[in-house]
Amino acid sequence: MRLFARCGVLMTAMAMTAPAAARAQGFGVGVRMAMIRGDVEADPSATAQRFIGGQIRARLSPRTGIEVSLDTRSQTNDDQTRRVKDYPLQASLLLFPIHSTFSPFVLGGVGWYTHKLETLSNGSVTESTSTRKRGYHAGFGAELFAGRHVGVHGDYRYTFIHFGDSQSSSGLFNSLRPSYGGSMWTAGVTLYF
Repeated sequence: MRLFARCGVLMTAMAMTAPAAARAQGFGVGVRMAMIRGDVEADPSATAQRFIGGQIRARLSPRTGIEVSLDTRSQTNDDQTRRVKDYPLQASLLLFPIHSTFSPFVLGGVGWYTHKLETLSNGSVTESTSTRKRGYHAGFGAELFAGRHVGVHGDYRYTFIHFGDSQSSSGLFNSLRPSYGGSMWTAGVTLYF
């Protein structure tokens, strides 16, 4: 619950500090679904997992915007003894080269990915361990406006982006070559005020 409170405080602070002209461009709250896949090179059997969540978007100008999103997934094993919870929180900068009813965009930002493993006994949590990783993401997508106050968007993101080849440390090209440790598709609806 602390993660949700932090997200709310962060979004309130961003909305309060945005200039009046930026707020006039559009501030929106929405819901979304995400399909997140882990690193297939590290784990070839990695499958996409479905998450649900929400986002807050603010258009700072006709060509730029910011988004803070929080997704969640909870899964319990068949004998009800272990539960896994995942909470990816992402902050992204959105760049819109075209400002129209159909607006493609590129995005980039940082994310905090929390993974919690709980041991259950008779429906109660007896033990809990959490890990959190930070990573950068980048991607592309588009938003379609269905009127002045509703936007529908979809995007693809590369997660855990890093530069440099860990297998080979020689050469300028290898030190600048990007790679990633996961990916995600998102689709959502935002109500703008």
